[in-house]
Amino acid sequence: MRRLIMAATAAALALTACGTTEPAADSGGDADKKAGQAITLTDASGAKVKLDGPAKKVVGTEWHEVELLVSLGVDPVGVADVKGYKTWDKAVPLKNEPKDIGTRGEPSMDTVAALAPDLIVASTDLPPAAVKQLRKVAPVVEVRSADAADPIGQMNKNLDLLAQATGTTERAARLKKDFDTKVAEGRKALADAGLGGAKYAFADGYDISNQISIRPFTGGSLIGAVNEELGLKNDWSVKGDKDYGLGTTDVEGLTKLSDDVRFAYIGNDDDQSSTPFTAALTKDKVWTSLPFVKQGHVHRLPDGIWMFGGPESMNRYIDSVVEALTK
Repeated sequence: MRRLIMAATAAALALTACGTTEPAADSGGDADKKAGQAITLTDASGAKVKLDGPAKKVVGTEWHEVELLVSLGVDPVGVADVKGYKTWDKAVPLKNEPKDIGTRGEPSMDTVAALAPDLIVASTDLPPAAVKQLRKVAPVVEVRSADAADPIGQMNKNLDLLAQATGTTERAARLKKDFDTKVAEGRKALADAGLGGAKYAFADGYDISNQISIRPFTGGSLIGAVNEELGLKNDWSVKGDKDYGLGTTDVEGLTKLSDDVRFAYIGNDDDQSSTPFTAALTKDKVWTSLPFVKQGHVHRLPDGIWMFGGPESMNRYIDSVVEALTK
């Protein structure tokens, strides 16, 4: 997640949730982590990762994985671009003050080594050479942050893998159950409001050097998959990439959306380039002439919901969508 892509380039990989714990760890919290329980995991790269016990001093190189760790009750000792995480992921805030290890694409090896972690969680988007260097510091679990073929399934695989590595499997089970409950509640709320099957389009956008770009979240995105679980019909016709399900278009491309579509987006006031819908586009004749804009069916969802996050970010997203569409 690199600014969304800055904010997002994160992670990638098919986590074979085929980790094994010897014996099974976790009764739901750090107090139940027992030293000496050896753990063997197979990560998204297919590598076997062996740990002496549930990891406690963990470094995260990508925000998706950092959010999962925090949700599992594990406070990472090192995080890439701490300021960026705090800006874009307010739904699952850091509970400690981790060391900033550099950028998500290029972590500082010296900084990571100085933290003496017992586990490094890295995205498969990280260059192989960097992962190779990190493996010299501590065991590394590579995680695939997204898979457009099964976005929600990939999110859950990642959660399970990190739960196995940190001895928090019972907490992971609760997080998944809470997410399923939230989806069911949201779907019912929308259906009760007569919005079951409503056409819906979610995007983010950027205004860089007076060039506005729109990024559609297709059905292959995590957001898109959640929308469909809520009973909303994705109105984008553009294709997304194979990992994040993200497309690309411009203002003219918005004319292909249905007249009665509900359009939603997330921006960030700390990054003015991410809010063209409330800035430059308000003076754009194509945008202002769109039927759904004229009808007031444009919804800015709250800042700080990480669109590439885990169950807790998606829970916050669901609440926001339901509130926006039913008010």
